[in-house]
Amino acid sequence: MLTGSAVTLADVVVDGGDLYWSESRPQEGGRTVVVRRDARDETTDVVPEGFNSRSRVHEYGGASYAVRDGVVVSCSFEDQRVYRIENDEATPITPLFADRYADFVFHGEIVICVRERHGDGSEPVNSLVAFLLDGSGSPVAITEGHDFFASPRVSADGLRLAWLSWDHPNMPWDGTELWSGSLGADGALSEVELIAGGADESIFQPEWSPDGVLHFVSDRTGWWNLYRMTGDEPESLHTMDADFGFPQWGFGMRRYGFIEAG
Repeated sequence: MLTGSAVTLADVVVDGGDLYWSESRPQEGGRTVVVRRDARDETTDVVPEGFNSRSRVHEYGGASYAVRDGVVVSCSFEDQRVYRIENDEATPITPLFADRYADFVFHGEIVICVRERHGDGSEPVNSLVAFLLDGSGSPVAITEGHDFFASPRVSADGLRLAWLSWDHPNMPWDGTELWSGSLGADGALSEVELIAGGADESIFQPEWSPDGVLHFVSDRTGWWNLYRMTGDEPESLHTMDADFGFPQWGFGMRRYGFIEAG
C-alpha cells in the first residue's frame, strides 16, 4: 500500500541556517521524529533513537516541539513529559504526572506552552504554563479559566504574549477569543486584555510581525480574512470573499508568514 508507507512532514521551523521539521514514519511504528537539515545540506535525526515526538493535547496534538539556537524541546508520546534535547541526549524538564504539553515558545530561559492536566476522570483542565528550560522547578500556570488554550506567541521584543482561548460547546472554528498581556521575565502576565473574538467569531493563527504588530485571521465578516492591530480596532489587510484560515484541528497550523516588517 502506498499510503501505508507514506512519510508525513509537518511543523517546519527555521533556526539560524538550519531547517527543522517533524517526520511521521510508518515503517518505525508510526513514530514522529524531529529532523534537522543544516547549512551543509546534511540531514540528521535530532531526537534519540526510539523517541516519539508527539503530543496528545486535545487528542489531535500538533506542534510537539520547538527549537532555538540548536536546543530542542519536545514532548514524548510515551509519557507526555517535555524533554530538552541537546547533543543527542534527551533530558526531562517537566514532572512525571498526568499532564500533556504542546505548542511551545521560548521566552529567555523559560518555555511557555499549553498544558492539559488529566486527573480523576473528570474534564481535563487546560492552561498556559511557564517553566525553566533547565528543568528546575515545576510548570506554573500563567493563565487559566477557559476550557481550551492555543497559540501562545511572544512578541519580538519579548514584552508581550498573545494567545487563543475558547470554551464548550464551541470548537475553535465556531468561536475563539484572542488575548494579549504584558509578559514578565519570569513568564508572569499583567495588563491582560481581550483583543478580538467571541462566541460567534473564530480567530486563527495570531502572530507578531517583526516590528511588533499583532496579526491574526478572523471570520467576523463570514470569511476568514487577515487583520492587524494598529489601534483599538482590527484593520483588514486584504478583504476578500475567501478564507485565509481553516479549521484548527491541531496545534501549529499556519496559513501566512512574514518576509520582513510591513
